Amino acid sequence: MKNIKDYNLDSLKEEFIKIGEKPFRAEQVFKWIYEAKVTDFDEMTNLSLDLREKLKNIYTMCNFKILKKQESSDGTKKYLFDVLDGNAIETVLMSYHHGYSLCVSSQIGCKMGCKFCASTGINFIRNLTSGEIVEQILAVERDNNIRISNIVFMGIGEPLNNYTNVVNAIRIINNPKGLNIGARHISISTSGLVPGIYRLAEENIQCTLSISLHATTNEQRSKMMPVNNAFPIEELLKACKDYIEKTNRRISFEYALAKDNNDNLEDAKRLCKLLKGMICHINLIPINKIENGEFTKSSNENIMRFRDYLNEHGIVATIRRELGSDIDAACGQLRRKNL
Repeated sequence: MKNIKDYNLDSLKEEFIKIGEKPFRAEQVFKWIYEAKVTDFDEMTNLSLDLREKLKNIYTMCNFKILKKQESSDGTKKYLFDVLDGNAIETVLMSYHHGYSLCVSSQIGCKMGCKFCASTGINFIRNLTSGEIVEQILAVERDNNIRISNIVFMGIGEPLNNYTNVVNAIRIINNPKGLNIGARHISISTSGLVPGIYRLAEENIQCTLSISLHATTNEQRSKMMPVNNAFPIEELLKACKDYIEKTNRRISFEYALAKDNNDNLEDAKRLCKLLKGMICHINLIPINKIENGEFTKSSNENIMRFRDYLNEHGIVATIRRELGSDIDAACGQLRRKNL
């Protein structure tokens, strides 16, 4: 059966025409799913009984089951969802003074092999569909009776490796008749897939692009992130400059600080030179320990010194607040658990 949440509003109207229904019916269904947050076609009471039966015979609502839920001492919640095919993904809810942020996964497993990420230790199974990405948001909202205000594509998987489904999911999330989350409250994090960055620059989606940089030399970065062998720093930054020029949007560079690896002042100096003149922000991340990981967290003193050097030399840098590390829900710690 088809997942009805895989369709954005325009494509759902086209789909309804194919099954012999008027396009306005698609809009009604879309509103039931994303405004009323219903989980069953029978709850769509302004549709005829015949149409509801027809929809049940063609489509599934793809309502995820919660296999496990953990809550951190800081209030962060990590969900293990059954994606209804024998696989599972993790999703993380974070609470801030400005609202609720959700870290969503885009794939079951990951191909990128970054050495500081727990997802490296699991096999890639498949891409998530647009509806499976969106359902993570709906499932968490249902469970907590809240409205999510910010979405970050920083969970399991490389979003630009699942480009079409991720962009389509964003169109559903952003649609005023859908989840109605502003594009500027949606962040896509990539390990540096250059073709995807060029492609995203042409989409006219005002979301935030986050680049996992994590090193200042190709030798250093390739040891941490194998993707650098295909798209070295020079190519990556060229694509970033093109993105800024086309979108006039600031890029956020993520930089995970690992002890005795990339956290000294020489690294900070090189980082300033690399990013000079770019509209950007540096998000410094105290690297989180993962099972069998070779990197350890930099000292607080080093992290603050690194941040201060960047700020003093014209590069806006902040230290990411650590959330959920006690339940392995912090940056780099997500992995697909076995059922």
